[in-house]
Amino acid sequence: MDRAALDPLVVGRVIGDVVDMFVPAAELAVQYGGKEIGNGSEVKPSSAAEPPRVYIRGSANNYYTLVMVDPDAPSPSEPTFREWLHWLVIDIPEGSDASEGKEMMPYMGPQPPTGIHRYVFAAFRQHGLMETVARRPVERGHFNTRRFGSENELGLPAAALYFNSQKQPAAGNKKR
Repeated sequence: MDRAALDPLVVGRVIGDVVDMFVPAAELAVQYGGKEIGNGSEVKPSSAAEPPRVYIRGSANNYYTLVMVDPDAPSPSEPTFREWLHWLVIDIPEGSDASEGKEMMPYMGPQPPTGIHRYVFAAFRQHGLMETVARRPVERGHFNTRRFGSENELGLPAAALYFNSQKQPAAGNKKR
């Protein structure tokens, strides 16, 4: 994979705010309702209420850890909860959907209260089955993807992807 794959992550400040610069070593595919998303895609919260299908393709016989965070919580101008943990799955077999892994933090769909939020998926290659994680998160606020990778000896991500989402207007508030 060439360096151009990282450009949207740099422009979207995923590299910097959430992860450090890395060399992609796997392919990450995320689908909501059968629709594959790309870096910077706009996804409505209602379209992402259920867990996505997430495939990680890399080296054969590897296991992966998937982290999904919102670095813009509660608002992009004041991200005091940075990072908000939306999902954590370990032991995902290479080429399988994330549902084949072990969920450490249940999926929580996007619920941006204000502004446009980034939702970041980071996939880390494991050094074998993990079974559990160091300091399993019990709260969603103030998660740190970098620290998590370091504490679990995962190093830098093998792949990352992000989408944008913003609060949808209430259905009953439309003027006729």
